[in-house]
This record gives sequence, structure tokens and C-alpha cells, in this order.
Amino acid sequence: MDLLFLGTSAGVPTRQRNVSATALIASAGKGWYLIDCGEGTQHQVLRTPLSLSELRAIFITHVHADHCLGLPGLLASTGMSGRTRPLDIILPAALHPWLRMSLEVTQSHLPFEINLHAVETLTEWRNLNVLVQTVELSHRVPCHGYVFTESDPEPRLDVQRLDAEGIERGPLWGQLAHGQDVEVDGRMLHARDYLLSARPDRRIIVCGDNDRPALLAEVAQSADVLVHEATFVQAAIDRARASYGHSSAAAVAGFAESAGVRNLVLTHFSARYQTNPALSPSIEDVRSEAAALYDGHLILARDLQRYHLDRLGHLQPVEIERKPLQVAP
Repeated sequence: MDLLFLGTSAGVPTRQRNVSATALIASAGKGWYLIDCGEGTQHQVLRTPLSLSELRAIFITHVHADHCLGLPGLLASTGMSGRTRPLDIILPAALHPWLRMSLEVTQSHLPFEINLHAVETLTEWRNLNVLVQTVELSHRVPCHGYVFTESDPEPRLDVQRLDAEGIERGPLWGQLAHGQDVEVDGRMLHARDYLLSARPDRRIIVCGDNDRPALLAEVAQSADVLVHEATFVQAAIDRARASYGHSSAAAVAGFAESAGVRNLVLTHFSARYQTNPALSPSIEDVRSEAAALYDGHLILARDLQRYHLDRLGHLQPVEIERKPLQVAP
């Protein structure tokens, strides 16, 4: 699995960072998933190799504008790109009427069906070999994180078990190999029971805004990657005597260290933290605070940077073809 960050700023965009949006790209060309869709997300997608026709689902963490205002425009552009396959959108129930009304009043007649799911009542969602579950977070409004678990995209058939159970070779074996459950003599055979993985499942957690990292204690224990906001450094929260429902870099890093998280990606930075380390405050203040408490692999996300989770479980930056926006003459 890969992560490609489309927006890493909190609240408002800056010249270097757009507001919240993260793409999770499945292995073996199995499409991609969008987590949050702040204003301008569709412009960021245009700068990447991502195709809207390969988008499998959209997940919105909460109702705040910097996490969802780009959704109507992205859907309209997706329709104009020629997509006809239905699209699942998981988002807070309060946003359902807003999204439908936005599309209606702008006469954005989509050529594909959108299936809206309320995150508050979602237990799990599955697409091919990717399972998505939710975890409740703590913010000024109800907010959720999404736990993506990807099984081996190319498992091999357990031939010995099939032979031992007397299941004859033929089309049924092919169906099981492609992940389809089949019925034999009144008995249901579940494909997952007859497939052997070459590698363990991969788990990536992508969070919304959250001022209590400890809420992730259970799911973080088995996670390969935790993507979590670090809007401020602790000193800024102490001076303001308020966190506004956000975490400091110190709070997230301390939690990740105690939970044994192997790869920690910080994102959703306040616009006050400048890119130039010679200026103050800078993004290096966030890095230094986190690094003092976390000994694992620490990454501060950058817009349009892609990271690949390799077979050894290391999250590494990879180059992508960045497409410039076309300007009409």
C-alpha cells in the first residue's frame, strides 16, 4: 500500500500545503481510496498519476470545512471524466443532505450512482482485499479515524487442503482462487479459508482531528502505519491554554512510542509553521518535538509526496510524476 498526501495543512491552505486530503493506493493496481476532501483536492489530484475512474471510495472523518468542502466539486469532475461505476462515500450523517443539495442546486447530474453511508453506524466496509473499519476520536465535533487492512492481493490457493477435503479440481478452484465463495453439495466454502498469503496483512490508520491519541491504543498495536494530525507543538497549546480539539506533536509521538508504532506520519499542520527552518515558528519545531519522544520511523507529510510501505514494513518516499496544471493560452 502507498500513501499520497494531497493536503497537509490545518484549517486554511498555504502556498506549500493544501487542506486535508490523503490518498491510500492499494497494492497490485487495485485502485485508490480518498480520506477527506478539503477544498481544492481535485486540483491536487490533477498533479498526480491518480485517476478518478479508479477511485474506489471516499471517507470523510468529520464535518469541518477543511475536511469536506472539496467533495461536490470533485464528484462533478469525476462525472465529467466519464465514470459510470457507482461510488461509495462514507461520511457523517449530517453531511448527507448537504452533499445531495449541493449537487442538486448546482445541477451536477452525475452519470454514476453515489451510495452514502453514515460513518456513525458503519461497522466495516470491504472492497476486494481491503477491509475498512472505524474508530471514534475526540474533537470539537464527532470525528472518526479509518483503519485500512489489506490482505495479500495475490494469495495462492491451498491445494493440499482442497485435495484433503476431496474437492475436485475444476472451475470451483478458480472461483476460490479469485476470492469468490462457492457452494459444494450444500456446503458453503469461504474463499478466505482456502487462500494462503505470502505476507501478513497490512494495516494503515488514517485519523481525523483528535485530541486524545490514547483512543487508538487498541488498533495501533497491530498497525504498520499511523497517520495522525499534529496541528501544534505543545508550547503553543500551553500558551493558548486550549488545544481546540487537536493534538500536539509531543502527545502523538509519546503515544506512538508507547504503542510500538513502526511508522508515524504527522500531518494537518497549523499554517503558522513555516517551511523555511530559518524562520520561527517552523515545521522543524514540530519535527524536533516529535523526534524527542519517538524512536520509530518518523515522517512529516508533504503535499504531493508519495510513500510506499515495502515488504519489510518500512514506509519510504518514492518519486511520482508531478503533472503541472494546464493553463489555457
